[in-house]
Amino acid sequence: MGLRMSQTKLGEAIGVTFQQVQKYENGTNRVGSSNLFKIARVLDVPVGYFFDGIPDSTLASVGLCCTGMSESPQEELRFDPMNSRESIELMHNYYRITDPDVRRKLYQFVKSLAGAYAGEADAEI
Repeated sequence: MGLRMSQTKLGEAIGVTFQQVQKYENGTNRVGSSNLFKIARVLDVPVGYFFDGIPDSTLASVGLCCTGMSESPQEELRFDPMNSRESIELMHNYYRITDPDVRRKLYQFVKSLAGAYAGEADAEI
């Protein structure tokens, strides 16, 4: 979504139909490791990007988490919230708001809300 790449273009790039890409997105079909790798390369993200936000306990239960990972050569795969799907969708939808005043008010609201939560976190420490 953030790259504005169609399912058709992604499918062509990894050698599957757009219908197959839809099935991957909807969770109807599983994505094999080789296709996951191809998708990551096309989207220019690390494979770990697709696992952002999944608790370690869940990853461990399906065998996707291992000890000593921070010592691996993939140290640069640390979570960057600006590369998460949630952030990309938030920014995409924010800029779909055409009225600059509404967008500015939303920005101020979110900033105030974040400050309020940061204040609560500081108070608990």
